[in-house]
Amino acid sequence: MLFYGSLFLDYSKNYMKTKLTYRADLWLEIISDLLFQGMNLFFILVVFLHTQSLAGWSEAQILFIYGYFMIPYGVFTCFFNLWGFADKYIVKGEMDRVLTRPAHNLVQLILENMDPASLVGSLVGAIIMGIAWAQIGLPFHVLDIFVFLLFLLGSVLVYAGVYIILTAISFFVDAQTGILPLVYNIQNYGRYPVKIYNRAIQILLTWILPFAFVGFYPAAYFLDADNWAGFAFITPLIGVLFFTAALLFWNFGVKRYRGAGS
Repeated sequence: MLFYGSLFLDYSKNYMKTKLTYRADLWLEIISDLLFQGMNLFFILVVFLHTQSLAGWSEAQILFIYGYFMIPYGVFTCFFNLWGFADKYIVKGEMDRVLTRPAHNLVQLILENMDPASLVGSLVGAIIMGIAWAQIGLPFHVLDIFVFLLFLLGSVLVYAGVYIILTAISFFVDAQTGILPLVYNIQNYGRYPVKIYNRAIQILLTWILPFAFVGFYPAAYFLDADNWAGFAFITPLIGVLFFTAALLFWNFGVKRYRGAGS
């Protein structure tokens, strides 16, 4: 743990040195991310210009769910920024370099591609969640902080598990399949109540690509614990299961990897 902790600090220092050297790029990255999140928020607000509720959920409740959705997504994007893995590490042969080093290869990839600027999105999500909490008039208990952190960990693990599995497919398939953009679009369904979808999509978002656990189920606990506590509290379990499966599949893929070739 001390070894990986020192690696994290070293990579964090290098990240900050790079970003502070090109500060305009850092601010453009942050602003573009905020604009993207702002468009999603604008879409929700436009929807509620035409209706008072969405399947019985008010505007403030939907914003609360969306605010929660942004928090684990920002943490995930910061530490599991593996979008360009196939092109950079498989096609261009960078994976060969990674495998010659003593640290676990996945940890190296995480550290090399950290994007702390994404945490700004988490901060914005927390602000949205806090404003919606006040508008709804939800009671606050100290225990809620620990429950929230537990749910947050589970949600991040769900994200990581799903996308590590999809990234590891690159060890077996040479061509780009376009599956990552498809799944990215599906994940956005997790920021709305699952009851607004048909039964097939509910099953997809709960048990197959469990993105309901990165937004709706954990957030719904704070809004209506009597009806949603059961699903909310299995969020950490779902996260651990998917993340464990992802690590096993990743390690299997690494063993199958035979180098970049000529």
